[in-house]
Amino acid sequence: MGQLIDLSVGIENGMPAHALFPSPIILPYVNHEQAKAAGLGEEGDPFTYAVNYISMLEHVGTHVDAPIHFGPNGETIDNCPLEWFRGTGVCLDLTHIPDLGDIDVADLEEAEAKSGVTIGEHIVLMNTGLHNRHWPKQSACTSNPGLTAAATHWLADRGSRVHGVEGPSTDKAGTKGFPSHRVCRDRGLVHYEWLCNLEQLVGKGEFQFSGFPLKWVGGTGSPCRAIAEVA
Repeated sequence: MGQLIDLSVGIENGMPAHALFPSPIILPYVNHEQAKAAGLGEEGDPFTYAVNYISMLEHVGTHVDAPIHFGPNGETIDNCPLEWFRGTGVCLDLTHIPDLGDIDVADLEEAEAKSGVTIGEHIVLMNTGLHNRHWPKQSACTSNPGLTAAATHWLADRGSRVHGVEGPSTDKAGTKGFPSHRVCRDRGLVHYEWLCNLEQLVGKGEFQFSGFPLKWVGGTGSPCRAIAEVA
């Protein structure tokens, strides 16, 4: 086994979320002191427990979008093939893209050449430096660059079904057109959002990626623990 790199942000009460979405609510439901009243365990060895209450949308924190998220006829997350959520990945260095900038075809081609990997059926991750510049400030939700429609088609044309970005969306903050999401809808792509630590993958060539969703029946997406394994 190679080095495991955690690409996921922590899920916390009140954490930054997309401008259209509420932040998670995570509260103690029962703590160990309260659980004493249940009288569990044995004399001299009581058993207590702790449980948290969690209320959140599927698209907050590190998550993957299901096709139904951006198209009414798309698959729900529980019906997506598990093979979509793991595979050989490559991370592109796009740190020259500014906040609210466009990631276009020429940017992907230049980054592909620098990576030394010819993109095919890869899971393509994109390091723009957004996370390190903004997290955990709310500006992380309003500063992210985005993929153009042409760049998203470029990935699909090369056989890449899955890609991932830092920040809340593959489309830049403030967009009303959602060009990247619409291409994902039309080309049958899925993507990860709110990834982090991508700078640790730049220059590493190919690696193994996994980011399995929860099996939420009818889910439009799911939080996941995204991991890269680097040889």
